[in-house]
Amino acid sequence: MDERARIPVSLPCANPTVSYWQDPPDELADHRSTAELPDTADTVIIGSGITGAAVAWGLLQGPNPGSILMLEARQACSGATGRNGGHTKAASYRTFAHHTQSHSRAIAKQIARLELRNIRAVHAFARAHAVPCDLHPCDTLDVVYDPAEWAAAREGVAALRAAFPPFPSDRRYTLYSREEVLRRFPVHDGVFEGREERVQGGVGYFAGSLSAYKFGIGVLRACVERGLNLQTGTAVTGLVAVSPAAAAAAGKERWEVSTERGVVRAGRVVLATNGYTAGVWRQFQGAVVPLRGQVTAQRPGQGMPAGGCLDRTYSFIYGRGYEYMVSQPEGSRFAGDIVMGGGLARAQEEGLMEYGTTDDGAMNGEISQYLRETTERYFGPDWGEDDPDGRVRSEWTGIMGFSPDGFPFVGEVPGESGLWTSCGFQGHGMVLCWECARALVEMMEGRDGEELREWFPDVFRITQERMAQRFRGRLDAIPKDGESN
Repeated sequence: MDERARIPVSLPCANPTVSYWQDPPDELADHRSTAELPDTADTVIIGSGITGAAVAWGLLQGPNPGSILMLEARQACSGATGRNGGHTKAASYRTFAHHTQSHSRAIAKQIARLELRNIRAVHAFARAHAVPCDLHPCDTLDVVYDPAEWAAAREGVAALRAAFPPFPSDRRYTLYSREEVLRRFPVHDGVFEGREERVQGGVGYFAGSLSAYKFGIGVLRACVERGLNLQTGTAVTGLVAVSPAAAAAAGKERWEVSTERGVVRAGRVVLATNGYTAGVWRQFQGAVVPLRGQVTAQRPGQGMPAGGCLDRTYSFIYGRGYEYMVSQPEGSRFAGDIVMGGGLARAQEEGLMEYGTTDDGAMNGEISQYLRETTERYFGPDWGEDDPDGRVRSEWTGIMGFSPDGFPFVGEVPGESGLWTSCGFQGHGMVLCWECARALVEMMEGRDGEELREWFPDVFRITQERMAQRFRGRLDAIPKDGESN
């Protein structure tokens, strides 16, 4: 893992796989608000995914937002936001005990609250601004196949229930026995590499799904209408702090942002670059490690209930790994399609070679084959015969960003005045990005006081000590206590 973490991080590749969500691309995909880059900007945001869009939106709500320039290496919203499954799901019960033991119960509660608030905020923005993103608030079900994971799930639910009395309706957790899962839901025992994997039980709770691409585009469109200068196809090739003397002469412009289209001087810069962050600012090498994820969109089997338009989302949890699944709701372009992501832990060396790569123009053939087989494995007889046009409609990859301690980095980069970031979301950006961006805007605007600390976890704040930790891989894949390495 040390070797993978040391691979120099590149900028986004020029020819990525075609994401299901970006086919066809939105009319904003290649947008440039002005024909030429401005010479200066008060704020430059690098990256146009949910984080960049949410930061821009937050700044634009202020009384004096100044000039905001957003630079995107490829098309708008073409990174992880436009490539993930759109699962607005916070499995807080799976991490609550770990956060309590590693930090404190108060911090664990802050994180759980933030995750739920993030889901609510994303759903609320989509409704309030009529963003056409196939929003589907619904329950979810985690189907657990591993005895140790099932024991941990029951303990986690009990801990959350004890921490949040009375339990709010959208934070409720329902435990289902093996018999209840098999009776009530279209899931079954499966076989992997000749070994039977038996359902142990399930956990149900509030979640939802949407097209993260369409949502991100919707936020960007609202920002452009309010004055954001969006420049796509404009990769950042250099970022340097202006010398104190030059900065004094230039005024408030403290950063020089270089692109192939020219140089922009900025008062402050925001790295909304997640897995690519070290490609822009090398001090993040080994602190935010890219990890390539893989997703398939599958036409529903002919036996699937409601034609595949299921009433909830799913995750399938086994020892050291999981898959997540959403179905496209009624009224969407491909209603009933099953979007399945994951499979990393099933690959050779548990997906070791996917760490450190920023090449979302290629796929892992082993993971492709595995994901193609997951729907029939998990849904069993309820899947039925494949669609006459074939099971797989689309498959693609995307780049996530992981930190050594499993938390995002949010705040002003240590020792670099005016350089800000919100990155490293551990593959859970849909339940972290929005609220982390809101916190970052508060910090940038000088409102970093007790009110912010009441709701935003200190463990998310960027520090030199956190950046210097050794990267070990996905923390949610580290064995549970009592398991062998």
